[in-house]
Amino acid sequence: MSNQLAGLLPSVVGLGSVAMVAAFLTHTRVWAEEVQGQMRGAVQLALVTTLLQAAHFAEELSTGFEERLPALFGLSPIPSRGFVAFNIVWLAIWGLSVWGLAQRRRLALFPLWFLAIASIVNGIAHPGFALFEGSYFPGLLTAPVTGAMGVLLSRRLLRITRPATLASVGRGT
Repeated sequence: MSNQLAGLLPSVVGLGSVAMVAAFLTHTRVWAEEVQGQMRGAVQLALVTTLLQAAHFAEELSTGFEERLPALFGLSPIPSRGFVAFNIVWLAIWGLSVWGLAQRRRLALFPLWFLAIASIVNGIAHPGFALFEGSYFPGLLTAPVTGAMGVLLSRRLLRITRPATLASVGRGT
C-alpha cells in the first residue's frame, strides 16, 4: 500500500464502520405510520446538521485535519484534493437527502443515518484527539455542536421510522 493511501486508513475504517451501522438501520427500519407531524422537524434537523457539518469541514480544512489525523497513527497526510472532494460530495448527498426525506424517499435514510452517526462520532473523537495530544485538534470547536445535532437527528430518525417486519423489508416500505 502506498504511503498516501495508508494515510486514509483511519478514515476508511472509521467511516466504513459508520456506513455499516447506517446501512443496518436503513435496512431494518421502515417509515412509521402517522409521522407527518414529526417529518417537518426531521427535515429541519437534517438540514441544520448538514450545515453544521459543512462548518465542521471548513474548520478541519482550515486547520490541517488531513495532515494531523493520519499523523496520530504515524501515517502520511491525506491528499488535500481527495479530502475536499470527499467532503463536498457528502455535503451534496446530504443536501439531496434532506429533500428526499421531505418526499419520504426511503433511499434518503442511509445518508441521513450516516450523517447522524458520523456527527456523533465527531462529537466524541475530536475532543478525544485533543485530550490525547494535550492541545487543540482540528475540528474541535465545531465537533461538540455537530455531535449534539447528531444525537438529535438520530432520535428524530428513530421516531419517524419503526423496526421493519420481514414482510415490510421485502416491500421496501
